[in-house]
Amino acid sequence: MSFGENELAWRVFELSGQNVFSCYQCGKCSAGCPIVEEMDILPSQVIRLVQLGEKDVVNSETVWLCASCFTCTVRCPVDLDVAKVMESLRLIRLRKGIGRLKASEIEEMDVLPQLAVVGALRKLAE
Repeated sequence: MSFGENELAWRVFELSGQNVFSCYQCGKCSAGCPIVEEMDILPSQVIRLVQLGEKDVVNSETVWLCASCFTCTVRCPVDLDVAKVMESLRLIRLRKGIGRLKASEIEEMDVLPQLAVVGALRKLAE
């Protein structure tokens, strides 16, 4: 498997085991996504940007809004696990130190579900 000069696609493959070049842009992942209206770019567009090596895709809100419900994965005709790709893009962003969070910065901590606070701190804690 050759990724050429595409470092982003290689990192995604390392972290997720998913070869984004298997995607032929049918759009079924985007059509089935239950929260696509909230996303700044479609899941299929995220995959295309990774294919093109556009590193700015890690700054997309879509990467963080993905609920990992696996609807996209189930609908994919080439069995690409789009949810795993999204998770790998979140990891890439976090490993660059972007998006750090301090417990003191969480507003309304007393009204948030405990699980949400713990999850956020695990992913974004300094």
